[in-house]
Amino acid sequence: MKIIKSISNALSFLERTIIVLLLVTMVVLAFFQVILRNAFSSGFLWADPFLRHAVLWIGFLGASLATQQEKHINIDLVTRFLSPRMTNIFRIVTNLFAGTVCALLSNAGWTFVVSEQSTGDILLTINTMEFPAWWFQLIIPIGFGLMAFRFLIKTIEHVIEAFNPTPSIQHTANVP
Repeated sequence: MKIIKSISNALSFLERTIIVLLLVTMVVLAFFQVILRNAFSSGFLWADPFLRHAVLWIGFLGASLATQQEKHINIDLVTRFLSPRMTNIFRIVTNLFAGTVCALLSNAGWTFVVSEQSTGDILLTINTMEFPAWWFQLIIPIGFGLMAFRFLIKTIEHVIEAFNPTPSIQHTANVP
């Protein structure tokens, strides 16, 4: 389990780094795009498609990080009325379901990317360099795959917690 957690932590570091780099690039590029359009009536033709796809990348990587930290959308109403063990069992079921859906969506995303690759569509052309659309769409299967991986890790953690609970720490008040 420690190896899987260290892999997950390394992935989250990589995801955060990519998010920061993309966000900084997006802000700088959008700023220059506005200046070029308003002051010089020109701009980069490739900037708008790049910015749209950068938002897609940030969204998927952010969703993966939210899944790792269990900050994604979840059903909290039910768990308020359950015991800690039943809460873990409920989370096992919901994480398995969400992980399965993400795995299926990752597979569908891969099929989409392969289809896009076969068309040979070019998304961006900068000078003489051409960037195929499928390069930017790879985040779809990768993002859903990362979320499926993170849901699997959370499922394992909740199985361990449900069937081998850690003793809760008793806090005593220091009353004089």
